[in-house]
Amino acid sequence: MSEETFTSAAFYRFLEEHKLMACRCRACGTLHLPPRPICTNCHGEEIEWIETSGQGTLRAFTTIHVAPTAMMEAGHGRDNPYCVGIVQLTEGPSISAQIVGVDATRPEDIAIGQPVQVVFIERGEGEEQHTYLAFRYGGASQAEG
Repeated sequence: MSEETFTSAAFYRFLEEHKLMACRCRACGTLHLPPRPICTNCHGEEIEWIETSGQGTLRAFTTIHVAPTAMMEAGHGRDNPYCVGIVQLTEGPSISAQIVGVDATRPEDIAIGQPVQVVFIERGEGEEQHTYLAFRYGGASQAEG
């Protein structure tokens, strides 16, 4: 992959490699996640990929009971909700992702401000297998099934 490809497709290819990548403006140092080819801070076009630590803090969350098809295929729905949230990475930018390691039926037990760590969820089989971004609530990094 070209280092000059700052697209969502490139971001997802990095996820397949179990890397959470952000883009950094070489002119002002601003980090962007999701990636973009032009800096929103200084409008610079000299951008580079950097790998994040994958560590962050849960800033907001919601539980979802009415799941889209892909999440229903993963076993989620009215009787098995899941949690998604906004995570602010240690490096600064924020991103939304599934939050694992929580009981989504008990949202009162989930606390804003808790540490999270990136995990990569593999879903599907063969050519239909894809890697999805998630964060483990207060947990260690690992691949999820």
